[in-house]
Amino acid sequence: MHPCRVLFICTGNSARSILSEATLNHLGKGRFEAYSAGSQPTGKVNPYALEELATAGIPIDGLSSKSWDRFVGEGAPPLDIVITVCDSAASEPCPVLFGDFVRSHWGLPDPAAVKGSPVAINEAFRKAHMLITYRLMALLNLPVETMSPEDLKWALDGIGALTGEDDSEDVA
Repeated sequence: MHPCRVLFICTGNSARSILSEATLNHLGKGRFEAYSAGSQPTGKVNPYALEELATAGIPIDGLSSKSWDRFVGEGAPPLDIVITVCDSAASEPCPVLFGDFVRSHWGLPDPAAVKGSPVAINEAFRKAHMLITYRLMALLNLPVETMSPEDLKWALDGIGALTGEDDSEDVA
C-alpha cells in the first residue's frame, strides 16, 4: 500500500502550505507523502517559514514555491487528499483543484501578511506552525488507510475547525 498522498494548497505557496508539507513529511514518515503548491506561487519560500521549520528540527532541503500545475495532468503524482490552507476569513481567494481525491479546507491566517518587527513576524509564524502541527497530529491519529472517502472528508473537515485553543471534542 502506498503512503497517503496529501497536497496542501494556498495562493503563494511560500508559508502555510510549505509549513504543512514539511511538517507532515517529518511527522508522517512512510505513512504520508506531503506536497505543497500555490495557484499564484511567489517563486520563493518565505525565510521566516524556513527559520521556523529549522528551529523545530524539521528538514528544509528541497522545499520550493511551485505552481499547482505540476499536480494536474499526465505525470502528476496521484493524490489522496487535497487541503486548502488559505484564510477565507480574510477574504483571501481559495484555489480549487479538481480530481479524484478527498478535499478539505483548513483555513489559517497568513503569517507572511504580518507586518512589524522581526519578533512579531516570528511569533506569527510560530503560532501558525503550532496550529498546523496540532491539526497534523489529529490527521496522524486517523486510520486513513481504512476510512471511506465520506468518513475521511468528515474527519478532515473537523480537523480544519480545530483552533488548538479549546478543542475538547475528539475529531475521529
